[in-house]
Amino acid sequence: MVSCRQRGFTYLTVLFIVAILMGGLALVGEVWDTWAKREKEADLLFVGNQYRRAIQLYVLAGKAQYPRTLDDLLKDPRQPSTQRYLRKLYPDPMTGKNEWGFVKGPDGGIGGVYSLSEDKPLKVAGFKLRDASLEGAQKYSDWKFNFSPVPPPAAAQAGGTQSGGAQSAGTQSAGTQSAGTQSAGTQSGGTQSAGPAQ
Repeated sequence: MVSCRQRGFTYLTVLFIVAILMGGLALVGEVWDTWAKREKEADLLFVGNQYRRAIQLYVLAGKAQYPRTLDDLLKDPRQPSTQRYLRKLYPDPMTGKNEWGFVKGPDGGIGGVYSLSEDKPLKVAGFKLRDASLEGAQKYSDWKFNFSPVPPPAAAQAGGTQSGGAQSAGTQSAGTQSAGTQSAGTQSGGTQSAGPAQ
């Protein structure tokens, strides 16, 4: 016959095992969450640079004009034939939504995109040269993927030298945009809704 002491010991053993299992599951969940977040960060870096490259190609293709909508990157309205700079419109990996913040270009068009997530990044250093400006960012919305043309060097004048001050071009706007049809205007704070990716 099992004594009360033995039953109590068995009960404590079961509780101990359950506690260990729960701790292990919590640890696995934390590791999984960290891994998933790092995957999303890698996706954001890829997608952000896809948009930056597409905007660069769009600007260089005609009269330094910036796109008015993200749809312009799928079909350049300035060209008589179909000209694509982006294969499809990508959603924001951090929010899962087809909505992006955008950086205003010098002519008021879209100079770049950024995530609307306010979460703190895991990656704060060790970026590639093209993403060096992202180092030390406190939130994902600080990861700006914008195209800024390098200003031409100041020309030296005959008979003397002239120091050339480089002016910074472009201001950032806290507007939001989704990957598709844009609402009228490109003012700061405007929103743009997205069409289906092709």
